Amino acid sequence: MEKLILDWAKEKGILDNGTLNGQLSKLQEEFFELSDAISEGDGNGVIDGIGDMTVVLIILANMIGLSHTECLAYAYNQIKDRKGKMENGTFVKDA
Repeated sequence: MEKLILDWAKEKGILDNGTLNGQLSKLQEEFFELSDAISEGDGNGVIDGIGDMTVVLIILANMIGLSHTECLAYAYNQIKDRKGKMENGTFVKDA
């Protein structure tokens, strides 16, 4: 999927002409759409929102010379041994 998304972004001119700030704005737009879908209980909207955010993140990572998989692996390695507890429905890491 990552290759298909990057091929699409290349075809649309995003990789050659897009900017990091443009992608950040797009990510914010998609986040608000996801937030609305969650608030409204719109299951298809949630799927679309998560997918759209992932597409933007894949493109953004590529624009700065990384792969989405690298970023995901890095994040996992940061959290895998993390200790903490649940508070009000959110995991809070120990200091």
